[in-house]
Amino acid sequence: MRMKEYNILVLSAGRRVELIQSFQKSADRLDVKSNIVAGDCSETAPAIYFADRKAILPRINEPNYIDEIINTCNKEDISLVVPTIDTDLLLLSQSREKIESASDARVLISSIEVISICRDKIKTQIFLEENGFKVPKMYSKQELSSENLQCPLFIKPKSGSSSINTFKVNNLEELVTYRSLIKEPIVQDFMEGKEFTVDVFLDFDGKLITVVPRLRMATRSGEISKGKIIKDKEIIEDIKRLVDVLKPIGHITIQLMKTNKGIEYIEINPRFGGGAPMSIQSGADSCENLYRLLMGEKLEYNENYRANIMFFRFDNSICVDENLEIVQW
Repeated sequence: MRMKEYNILVLSAGRRVELIQSFQKSADRLDVKSNIVAGDCSETAPAIYFADRKAILPRINEPNYIDEIINTCNKEDISLVVPTIDTDLLLLSQSREKIESASDARVLISSIEVISICRDKIKTQIFLEENGFKVPKMYSKQELSSENLQCPLFIKPKSGSSSINTFKVNNLEELVTYRSLIKEPIVQDFMEGKEFTVDVFLDFDGKLITVVPRLRMATRSGEISKGKIIKDKEIIEDIKRLVDVLKPIGHITIQLMKTNKGIEYIEINPRFGGGAPMSIQSGADSCENLYRLLMGEKLEYNENYRANIMFFRFDNSICVDENLEIVQW
């Protein structure tokens, strides 16, 4: 009898080499037959050279994007489609039934309602406030015109990603400048404290499996470059309460800060974050969990990961020739 394959399609693979390798290592450890297919619109995306196979897909805004995902799923016998960037999420959530009915693949995506809340920072703010979670105050246009407005403040785009166009506002002159430059800006109180990224994994039914807080020791271009795993019980319990009302699925990434007011939330990203391999390597292996779920296993909540370990990320390079073939050293 032919051994079943559990092939994974990672969309917008880009520089997600660590994530590709995490899936490969998990498959090897479980002795699962699996090909990791890196999907991207560019032949120069580094991750496609580390994957078992590649799929050059249209750009997300092209009309045949979803159809080509379906074609790839059928061609490569894909079991699971994994998104990695924010701009993919709403379209994939809206197209989930189409993809799943036209292939044997499952899409690792939360409901349209959850994605809509997380992708719009105003909706995120309202959701958190209505459910009793602390967030920095958000200012209305009328409040921003007040002479009594106090700085520092923080400004960011309504639907931004990767900390692009996010700034600390030190005075009212800077506020005027940034508001003129940023599309649909949001202005909040500036938070000070320890910033955490929390990797959370839930099964396909939204059952919580792992919660891993990571202290953001240093960042680059909005992504963590140095981090420390800390089993902060206060954060873990607050995250349990949050996902219970939000009801996402799969691997999600939550940013928050511990300030003198307590835990204050920054944003919720319902996808693998760039620093997810840190939590995976600590023992909260979302890739292994996904394989186990695909094989029909039932998982239980656990905290079986190492704490008080640090990760320092660095760049590496890959060399290819003019035919885009890897050069052997």
